[in-house]
Amino acid sequence: MNKGQKEPENAERIPVVDSELCDSDRRFLQSLRRFIDEGKTYLQCPDGGASELRYIIYRSAFNKVIGQAAANQRLLLAIKAEYDDIIRELKRREDEAAAERRQSPDRIPVLQNQTAEPKEETRIQNSPTQNRPVPGLTVAQSEHPAVLVVPPEDSWTQSEVLLDRKNRCGSVEVQTELDSEQHRDLRVQNILLRTRYRRLKLVCDALRRWEQTGPPVPPVPPVPLEDLLGSTIQNIQSIRPESLQDEEEDSCWPELPEDEEPSGADQSRLLADHLARFLELFRCARYEAAALQAARCPGVLRSADTLQMFTGVQGPPGSAPPALCFFRALLVATATGSRLSGELSLRGVGCALQHGDVALVAHAVTQNKLTFCEALGDALTEHAQKDPGVADLCLALAAVVHQACGLHLKAALSMCRRGLVHGAAELLRRQQVPAEDAMRVLSLSPSLLLLQLLTEAHGGQAAILPVGGACASMLADSEQRQVALQLLDGFLSRGTLQDAILEDVGSSVDVWDQVASLCSHLSRADLSRPVRRVLLGQSGTGLRGSDPEGARLMEHVFL
Repeated sequence: MNKGQKEPENAERIPVVDSELCDSDRRFLQSLRRFIDEGKTYLQCPDGGASELRYIIYRSAFNKVIGQAAANQRLLLAIKAEYDDIIRELKRREDEAAAERRQSPDRIPVLQNQTAEPKEETRIQNSPTQNRPVPGLTVAQSEHPAVLVVPPEDSWTQSEVLLDRKNRCGSVEVQTELDSEQHRDLRVQNILLRTRYRRLKLVCDALRRWEQTGPPVPPVPPVPLEDLLGSTIQNIQSIRPESLQDEEEDSCWPELPEDEEPSGADQSRLLADHLARFLELFRCARYEAAALQAARCPGVLRSADTLQMFTGVQGPPGSAPPALCFFRALLVATATGSRLSGELSLRGVGCALQHGDVALVAHAVTQNKLTFCEALGDALTEHAQKDPGVADLCLALAAVVHQACGLHLKAALSMCRRGLVHGAAELLRRQQVPAEDAMRVLSLSPSLLLLQLLTEAHGGQAAILPVGGACASMLADSEQRQVALQLLDGFLSRGTLQDAILEDVGSSVDVWDQVASLCSHLSRADLSRPVRRVLLGQSGTGLRGSDPEGARLMEHVFL
């Protein structure tokens, strides 16, 4: 077109393809134009003016745009829904106007007949020469003699009809009260809707502020989205419905419904829509969108079977594994206070550990979104042994899970492997575990510090393990005897061996004699001789201790 030539007003504008578009987008726009042109030609759309056929073609084209732009699907769907609502409202108004135009010629004679009698009646009533018409009769009927002469049986029938009608009608006061109650119900519903709007607006504003917030300064950690939503939910709970009247301070107004999930037939239709949408996305290999769809589905798709479906497929190169996407979507969709099932929790954690996403497991455990079990804690412990880089975090999570399940020995063992020996000893002492169980923990994680803490009295409480029994058991094991020898060497160097033996009311003389014999077999005469010297020095006397009944007399002769 020349520069001076004017473009016609009704000419259809064709968008210019941006040179910066990629080849796939350019091919999509060209195919979209061909689709619109072919649709207009096939449906024979008029060139100008409003046309429903043109609307159908462009609506189908817009659906293709929504399917192409995966990142902006929610925004485009909202725009399409608002556009469809406007078209539907305009169509409804056009239909109503057409119906009124069709009814106007038929209503003119009816209106003329309806206004003729009132005019005639008014004329007769205003005339001084005519009598007033009979109540209940029209003007024409009041002038007809046959109508004025009513048989007695008809009079009785009309009287019964009037009485029956009177009995079935309510008084004006009752009708007024019903109207006021209906008006009050509408006002209550309006208040609930306004309150819901305020709550939703508060959540939307919080999400908008969180999205618009720039990257935090390195020392300041970013605010997690779930923490933001948790605090926002607490804030919206403080928004209460307004009162209908200021003077009604003691009125109780209904709360907003907590569970707005549909039921019955509506729930079945909603579930069918969820399943159809999920299967469509899964068949198209859009696994991230399918994972979100399944996580939001109530009940059916939030299962281990669905996780198995995602486990059996592979996503595009460079994308997250589909099973991991589904587990992450489940955690996001799970509300605060709710937990995944035991099987789903175990398999989801196993999937996350398999793909190295220990941070996701830590988030799920700390936010109480999993159902804890012994197998879950054992899986974390095994992964700590396989991957030393995340061993500390996995052992910490395993301790939390085991302790929540009441498995205090496994929790203490995980703490010992992390070096938290004091915490493990305190846990065993607080739970008052038997000496056999404490000895099992010590044998699985032997250390001099743990042996000292378990064989010492603390806070007025007796020691968990007797010194002699613990040393005898550990000296008999080739992997643990070094720890027991270190404990005895410490007693000997500090000069407290005699006190340790005499105050050990939980071990008999035979046990300490066994300790001396084991030390002699290990060529540690420097330990066996002092032990036997203490035992010979106490020959004929009782051992010192806080429990007199626990003191044992010994009369042994050592050769």
